[in-house]
Amino acid sequence: MIRVGVAGAAGRVGQAICAGVEAAGDLVLAGRADPALDTPLASILGDCDVVVDFTRPDTALDNALACVTAGVHVVIGTTGFDPAPLAERRGPGNAFLAPNFAIGAVLMMRFAVEASRHMARAEIIELHHDAKLDAPSGTARRTAELMEGDVPIHSVRLPGLVAHQEVILGDVGQTLTIRHDSTDRTSFVPGVLLAVRHVARQDEPLVVGLERLLFPDAA
Repeated sequence: MIRVGVAGAAGRVGQAICAGVEAAGDLVLAGRADPALDTPLASILGDCDVVVDFTRPDTALDNALACVTAGVHVVIGTTGFDPAPLAERRGPGNAFLAPNFAIGAVLMMRFAVEASRHMARAEIIELHHDAKLDAPSGTARRTAELMEGDVPIHSVRLPGLVAHQEVILGDVGQTLTIRHDSTDRTSFVPGVLLAVRHVARQDEPLVVGLERLLFPDAA
């Protein structure tokens, strides 16, 4: 059994992750950390093998460094911060970060990268709920980074949205649109649990992108 703690457990994604861990036969929910629960991350670290972080850009790096230094692996879904310090071996724990844990979103990114090799230009429209703190989203930045050419990003923040992205590619006499929609935060759970099961076995202190697990050639 892998003992899993969730940082940001009171948030909407955090609640979905907690439920997903509790439903998995090979995982046990060992702790819930969140200011709203009056439970700091430090108070659950000793009970955990892996911590899943869905918190805030201004706290995620400190959380992750605390985990890896303490020998606890960390799976990070928070975006909007520079994870570079995690690439240095700072302790026995590993870090895994993905801008999007929805399997369909990773496939959308994969298809967009391939299409960008054959179409003249592309732009990205990303749409998220109005409480999302970073813009553009980590998913959009990662998609543009992987694609060929200069890919502009347009960000939309509105109530009623969850997480959505369109990649629109154009060439002579034609366009191609690749779109992914997360209509519920449970869409992130399978990818998070995949990373939780993998993070202890990775050879690098930091691995970025769920595509690294889904596609062996993505390294």
